[in-house]
Amino acid sequence: MALIRICVAFALLLCADAVVCAEKNRDEIRFGVAALFPPFQSRNPQGQLVGLNIELGNALCTQLNVRCTWVDQMLVEDFSALEARQFDAIMGIASTPKRRQWVSFTDSLYPFTTQLVGRRTSCLMPTARSLKGKRVGVLLGSNREAFAQSQWAPRGVIIKSFWLNQELIRSLIAGDIDATLQGTVEIREALLDTPDGQDFGFLGPAVSADLLGDGVAIALRKPDTALREQLNRALEQLMQSGEYQRILQPYRLDAPLAHP
Repeated sequence: MALIRICVAFALLLCADAVVCAEKNRDEIRFGVAALFPPFQSRNPQGQLVGLNIELGNALCTQLNVRCTWVDQMLVEDFSALEARQFDAIMGIASTPKRRQWVSFTDSLYPFTTQLVGRRTSCLMPTARSLKGKRVGVLLGSNREAFAQSQWAPRGVIIKSFWLNQELIRSLIAGDIDATLQGTVEIREALLDTPDGQDFGFLGPAVSADLLGDGVAIALRKPDTALREQLNRALEQLMQSGEYQRILQPYRLDAPLAHP
């Protein structure tokens, strides 16, 4: 019996060493990405992945001298596929307490803000009292949907979930929904900076809550500590070299918020 225990312990030690060795000798990082959210991650007319998260991911891989492989997925929060090792990490996802129950996160890639958007003449505010009986559009599976369903729906706000932001925006313009809860950069790109967005604007102050998070990061399986450390180190190196600032600059993450 003692001999069997020794053999088992030795086998486990070999397995652990193999995992560590595999992490050190990694030549590829497979990023899961839902390419539905311009300007962060989407496909251009040629079918190529483009956007801030794609640029950052490729830069991190270059810094680590590994190959980037992008795995397109329908859902942002596809933790079951992550656990099944269909990819190594999920690129560009808000770090929230709920999500941290299932996965670990790298350091924040960049901050974000969330705001209510609707017609400037609506006088709506991002509160359950103001929105009671109103229809608010959110993206399916997003942290904004989780927040709205938890904090607003029980108090009489009608939450409408959409697969695609284009569908949500069309519904807002047509008056099928009264407002949308969105990240400021996405809604600028999708509506406010377009001719169709002239009558729309940010309504009230930015919305802040644990369910929304306050930064975008990379999600990983909890045991993958070595990969998390490698990505954090690469991110710090990109910041020190100025490459990080060069990538972020065109996306205007720090542009001032416009109010009606």
